[in-house]
Amino acid sequence: MHAWRDRTKPAEVGLPDEGGRHAPGLRREELAQLTGLSVDYIVRLEQGRATNPSPQVLSALARALRLTAAEREHLFVLAGQAVPGPGQISDHVPAGVQRLLDRLTGTPLSVYDAAWNLITWNRLWALLFGDPPAARGFARNAVWWSFVEPPAGYPQAVSRETGHRAAFVSDLRAASARYPKDAGLAALIDELRTRSGDFTALWDSGVVGVHEPLTKTVRHAGVGELTLDCDILAALGADLRIMAFSVAEGSETAERLRLMEVVGVQL
Repeated sequence: MHAWRDRTKPAEVGLPDEGGRHAPGLRREELAQLTGLSVDYIVRLEQGRATNPSPQVLSALARALRLTAAEREHLFVLAGQAVPGPGQISDHVPAGVQRLLDRLTGTPLSVYDAAWNLITWNRLWALLFGDPPAARGFARNAVWWSFVEPPAGYPQAVSRETGHRAAFVSDLRAASARYPKDAGLAALIDELRTRSGDFTALWDSGVVGVHEPLTKTVRHAGVGELTLDCDILAALGADLRIMAFSVAEGSETAERLRLMEVVGVQL
C-alpha cells in the first residue's frame, strides 16, 4: 500500500501540493483525510499490524489511491477479504471516473452502486445536505430514503414523485436480475417490501420507470433557499449512478452555492 500512496500525487485527488515533501505522493495524514480513517490505522495497515480490515475500509482505500480494478482485487486478496464476484454488486469507482468527479468541485455530487447504496460524495454535496449517516444497515441507501426513512435532519435529496420512485423500483428489479447472488440487495428488497406498502405495490405491478431530470428546492439553514437541477448520470461499465446537482450561472442559487462553498456553511 505504501507504494500506491507514493505514486498518488496530491493534485490527482484534489489536495494542494504545498511542497517540502520528503517523499513523493500522499502523506499518511492526507490518505487518512481522504478515507476517513485515522493516521494510526493507516500506519498499522502499512506495517501489517492491522488485521481483517473491512471491505468498506478496503474500498475507501482503493478509491483514495485511484487503484485499477486489478489492483483493487489484489488489495482485497492481501487483506484476506473475498473480492465481489460477477453475481455481486461492486462499490468500485474506476480511477477514470473518479478523476472526472474530482474535476467537478463546483457541483454537488454523490455516487451510488447498482442498488443505490451511497458510495462516495464530494465536499459541496456534504455542505448542501449534511454528512451522510453512519454506514449501518440501509441508512445510506437512496431507495430506503425515498420509501422508508430519510436521514434525520437531511433535506430530501430525491423526489418522492411517483415517476422517480418507479424508476428506483425498476433499477432494483434490474439489479436483482444482474446480481442474483448479492445477499445485500436481496435483503434490501425484502425489507422494503416489509416496511413500505408503496414500494410493494410498485414492485408487484411490474412498473417500468426511468429517471427524468428533476428540480429540487432545498431550504438550507445557512444560506437560505436553493433551487437546483438534479440529473442522474450512469457510469455503465462500472454500473454506478452519479447524482449531480447543477444551477444556472448568474442565478441567485449559484451565488448562494458559491457562498456556501467559500464559507463552508453546513446544515
